[in-house]
Amino acid sequence: SKKIAIFGCKSTTRFLVENLAGRIPISRIITIAPELAHRNDVADYLDMTATAEEFGIPLYTAQSYALKSAADEEFFAREAIDLAFVVGWQRLVPEKILQTFSIGVFGMHGSAMDLPLGRGRSPMNWAIIEGKGQFFTNLFRYDPGVDSGDVLDTYKFQITPQDTGETMHFKNTLSMVHLVEKNLDVLLANHFKLQRQSEQIQPTYYPKRSPKDSLVGWELDIAALERFIRAVAPPFNGAYSYVNGEERITLLRAQVFDFTDFGLGSALPGTVVQVFPNGKLLVKCYGGLLLVHEYTCGARLVKGDLLSNGPETLNRFARNAQGNFDIPE
Repeated sequence: SKKIAIFGCKSTTRFLVENLAGRIPISRIITIAPELAHRNDVADYLDMTATAEEFGIPLYTAQSYALKSAADEEFFAREAIDLAFVVGWQRLVPEKILQTFSIGVFGMHGSAMDLPLGRGRSPMNWAIIEGKGQFFTNLFRYDPGVDSGDVLDTYKFQITPQDTGETMHFKNTLSMVHLVEKNLDVLLANHFKLQRQSEQIQPTYYPKRSPKDSLVGWELDIAALERFIRAVAPPFNGAYSYVNGEERITLLRAQVFDFTDFGLGSALPGTVVQVFPNGKLLVKCYGGLLLVHEYTCGARLVKGDLLSNGPETLNRFARNAQGNFDIPE
């Protein structure tokens, strides 16, 4: 029988293992240790030890996240795994390791425009920020490039006005499980057809978003601001700002309250124009008022407080001709 492995170190990795373990014999989980994850700043990291024990799957802990150590190379050469699925693993897989798989290593990459547009990092967060209405999740065979492999299958889903970084993750994870289950038989039989990514379309790449990029820019109009808060909501670190330049505040959930200003319109954008009896905040923005339902802050907020980037400088990402953030190389 074929040897199947799963690469990953996030909660999505566990979700895939949970959903596939009963259906197929998984012979290995390939992951990284907590300290390596910490050094590589892995968001939403999950130690896979308990998962491996629970499902009785042997665990291999890689020496390097880039899989470039001699020990990792020896492991893959020795194991001769046939097929692998990569989920929750944000590094390329080197050519030398890809060659040890008889069927191939398959991973997921999604983007709102479909490949080869929107390769690169944080595509789900960017899709909400850009106000996109749809998302394509692709199951593709890894090659040494960035999301450049041939595509086996694609699943398209809707981005609703309520979606957050979390719900996008849920939808993308369900798409991934569905694509793997749907294509498993043809993969194991090594009898499948891959579709090359179009060479007529110039590939574009989204830049990496780091926790510091969740700093709120109060110069955004209210619609863009509301999307931004949803895009980086937990499990990401949450949109944050500073109260009167000092105390940090994280805006977890907010909505466009109204385009009229109830006589509160003369304040600067970022000003708390009202604190309701239950603690919810009303903040003046360009184009309207933002109601903040949930936030965390060490200070008690009062009317007149000003939210700003405080001691930090906003990182301004380059934009393409359409005003979006995926840039040709």
